[in-house]
Amino acid sequence: MEQYALACDLGTGGCKSSLYSVEGECLDSLFKEYPTYYPEDSRHEQKPTEWWDAVRDSIRELMEGKPASVRDSVVGIGLSGHSLGLVPLDGEGRLLMDSVPIWSDSRPGDAETIPFFNNIPEDEWYMITGNGFPPALYTVFKILWLKNNQPDLFRNIDKVIGTKDYINFRLTGVVATDYSYASGSGVYSLKDWSYSQKLMDAAGLDAGQFPEIVASSEVLGSLTDNAAAELGLPTSVRVVAGGVDNSCMALGAGCYRPGRIYNSLGSSSWIAVSSENPLLHPETRPYVFTHVVPGQFASATAIFSAGSSYKWFAEILRGADEDFEYRLLDQEAEDVPAGSDNLLFNPSLAGGSSLDRSTAIRGAFLGLSLLHTRGHLVRSVMEGVGCGLKVALDALQDLTETDRVITVVGGGSKSPLWCQILADLFDADILKTSIDQQAAALGAAALVFVGCGLWDDYGNIDDLHEIQDQSSPNPDNRDVYERLLRLYRKASDILADFGEEMQS
Repeated sequence: MEQYALACDLGTGGCKSSLYSVEGECLDSLFKEYPTYYPEDSRHEQKPTEWWDAVRDSIRELMEGKPASVRDSVVGIGLSGHSLGLVPLDGEGRLLMDSVPIWSDSRPGDAETIPFFNNIPEDEWYMITGNGFPPALYTVFKILWLKNNQPDLFRNIDKVIGTKDYINFRLTGVVATDYSYASGSGVYSLKDWSYSQKLMDAAGLDAGQFPEIVASSEVLGSLTDNAAAELGLPTSVRVVAGGVDNSCMALGAGCYRPGRIYNSLGSSSWIAVSSENPLLHPETRPYVFTHVVPGQFASATAIFSAGSSYKWFAEILRGADEDFEYRLLDQEAEDVPAGSDNLLFNPSLAGGSSLDRSTAIRGAFLGLSLLHTRGHLVRSVMEGVGCGLKVALDALQDLTETDRVITVVGGGSKSPLWCQILADLFDADILKTSIDQQAAALGAAALVFVGCGLWDDYGNIDDLHEIQDQSSPNPDNRDVYERLLRLYRKASDILADFGEEMQS
């Protein structure tokens, strides 16, 4: 009898539920959107009940019309969830907040961070945790914000869990997390694979407020009667712990053995490498999550505005023209030579990362002249994103040896021109495979198959990647892009200083 897994990719914009055969083939998928709320500039919130509605509705609709034998042959559910969430529960498992902070919420300020870093230097905290994003994004500081600003609510907290952990709780009644999600809590020691008492003490928090940590493939339990009724599935369906989206995507992208590397080219873009030890550096600050694969870490560097830079420019060009065809932009850019005739774009539209001199940096076109056409500007956006990613790649390759082949997933991988630009700038072969935007879902499904004993290990994933396109470095463009990259680095420092002055 055929057996299936349901994978739920709980992202920032919604939940995509996918049905996988035991051979690892995605048979069908369905997406349900949910909103993000912005009560203040630094507050980015979502409603856990709306996550649940999206999971429930996407699974029910996905399974509608399928034979009862398929529904009855679903062996398990696995979740990939967006990181750094804060979902406080009381002792009865009830939500204490209707809307909760998500990963991009940056409400913690000096009142939360300064006392903490007075107890432990920030560089030491980073080297323990690998938490390379701005500190305010990490869960521990969001908890301290609640302690300072909503003390009554804080006193009623029994457990603080993450996004996919809340869905797992609704599915099974079990409160737990996995190592990959716990590693974004701000109080987790990568070296020890556990919460750090030293960091708990620095925060003045009780370790009991954080959930038990289990392996990502561990079966938490089976569906409760209520969950089974809501999903339209039998209670025999098991639920594995799942993982944080970065690590699930790494697994699905085939980045689960030392030295393997992939690039997620979406709205934001990151490059991640799998390794047996976390890749840490106090200046460039790769952000590190414990991998969903035992014994591995996924270390990454990122730029915050990649595909969103392209979309921003394309939307400006589109204006009110509803018949505008984005594919024409790539065609026009293909007619422009490498280097865009001395036009340079910096993609820091959403600010800078730890790779930049200042987070105040903002994007810019540099070198504009009457020579430049729309195609020049489009290509320069692609090349600017590529330069930013090359800086990110160099930061990782300074710390470890990596493969010379990089798998690219996400929407940007659909552009052959962009993939060629990356190959030239990275001096590496760029692969686009059949997995594409299903990487996180495949990772979550693989956790089900391993956790339920249907796969011995994750080696099956390699066989599922069918190469659809391969871009190799063009030696004719080497000198052009080496020069462009030098100019990009110089311009980035200038723009960072300019951004600081603009904000002063």
